[in-house]
Amino acid sequence: MDNNIVPIFGIMVPIISVIGAFIMIVYLRRYENAERMAMIEKGVDPSLFTKKKRGVSSGTLRASLLFIGAGIGLLIAYFLDRAFYMEEVAYFSMLFIFGGIGLGAAYLVEERKFKEEQRNNV
Repeated sequence: MDNNIVPIFGIMVPIISVIGAFIMIVYLRRYENAERMAMIEKGVDPSLFTKKKRGVSSGTLRASLLFIGAGIGLLIAYFLDRAFYMEEVAYFSMLFIFGGIGLGAAYLVEERKFKEEQRNNV
């Protein structure tokens, strides 16, 4: 490739990606609304086809445990970098590992809450 074309791709790819994602979201919402309107015209209740959420999912709990895990991961990565000179590898790997552990912990807490609600309702 010509050296003059490479910077253009570096600028155009993120711009086109953001525009494409926006257009995709708009069209998904548009067709979802059209589908619901067609169901209403046919006399079918649209709420029958929506997913039923089991219990109240706490986005705040999930986000907080994700950020706590990411913070612990960055802290441990800093210590690994200082001790073993691991540079960027430690930061990215620990960030993903501990962030995943935080999301796993959020899942376990929500499952425990859901099971307690099921026991109380029965």
